[in-house]
Amino acid sequence: MSGSLEHAVHAPDARPPGALEGVRVIDLSRVLAGPLCTQMLADQGADVIKIEPPGGDETRTLGPPINADGDAAYFTAVNRGKRAVALDLSLAGGRDVLLRLLEDADILVENFIPGTMAKWGLDYEADLKPRFPQLIYCAISGFGQDGPLGGLPGYDAILQAMCGLMSVNGDAASGPTRIGIPIVDHLTGYTAQSGILLALYHRARSGRGQRVDATLFDTALSLLVPHAANWMHTQRTPGLLGSAHPNIAPYDRFACQDGAIFLGIVNDRQFRKFCDYIGLSSLQQDERFSTNRLRLQHRDVLRVAIEEALITRTRDAVCQDLMRLGVPVGPVNSVPEALELAHARHRGMRIDRDGYHGIGTATRLSDAPMRLGRLPPAYAQHTDEVLREAGLDDTHIATLREQGVLPRWPPSTP
Repeated sequence: MSGSLEHAVHAPDARPPGALEGVRVIDLSRVLAGPLCTQMLADQGADVIKIEPPGGDETRTLGPPINADGDAAYFTAVNRGKRAVALDLSLAGGRDVLLRLLEDADILVENFIPGTMAKWGLDYEADLKPRFPQLIYCAISGFGQDGPLGGLPGYDAILQAMCGLMSVNGDAASGPTRIGIPIVDHLTGYTAQSGILLALYHRARSGRGQRVDATLFDTALSLLVPHAANWMHTQRTPGLLGSAHPNIAPYDRFACQDGAIFLGIVNDRQFRKFCDYIGLSSLQQDERFSTNRLRLQHRDVLRVAIEEALITRTRDAVCQDLMRLGVPVGPVNSVPEALELAHARHRGMRIDRDGYHGIGTATRLSDAPMRLGRLPPAYAQHTDEVLREAGLDDTHIATLREQGVLPRWPPSTP
């Protein structure tokens, strides 16, 4: 797959450069957290070189659905804007090529099991830092390098279970339930990006690169707001509340005549407006519902009254009317309904160009807008191009290919 995506009607050279224009990233990561991090860097103008092993990034095969080039849609979701190189780092020749690429790189991102890079003679402290003192090295892992769980592999759902997220997601009927998106992987990608940007800022002042450590374990625990604080202050173990909130009421999903809505009332003023609109003014006179603290204590009775008032009304009318009144509410949309919202298109959060379909970037800068450049690359698509830029001639590249240092796709089977 090749080509470019146009983010606006302006010609590419008419747009201002991205915030990370001129920054080069070597991306050794696979699956989700690392590739999402580097895709966000690419969206802001960084030159991201994705280096894949002989078997490729696993997400290329995690389908259907599959695109015209045979790659799973999953892969295309987190790998746009990158150039692809195939390199066997288990071979000395592959490691030599990587070191050559690092000579003009600013950032390296990897998510191998801790110890893998050291096994290859590519440990940050011992090998890379002395040779590339300005390099920012970002390691993404399940649990970090050390400690009781250090070095163990980690996956999103396992961390959701271990770190208490499943224990507060679900209801009595479902029991503890995995959150329906890989939220730990996603946030770890954002955490890694934040660490990299902090390290870039620090390097601008100090001239020195550093190691950025992002783990799924830390990220998962950081998501326990307000549940962890509630437990620390009361010693009461948080439990399953379905869609409800442990600290706010009414803050929950409710059924209307033709579908569900989510009502998010966070103060007494909003509660009064809601009661007036829905025909429940009597609740305002009931001492049990006069404050959020009291509403929490009587949430079950309150829920019954609200459900009875909403069940005769249509979803869209309730949402439109209440939002105009300043009462936070929204329809419980399906994925297609969410992506087909006119506002999703207005905000550039849905991308459909040149056969590519993706989600837009959530970070916007007024003077350095995102640049949607290359389509998600085919396996090894840019290997020769990148290696020539690094000073290797065609004879050298051909020799590396003969030696198996530059693998081909699909991988050969024994």
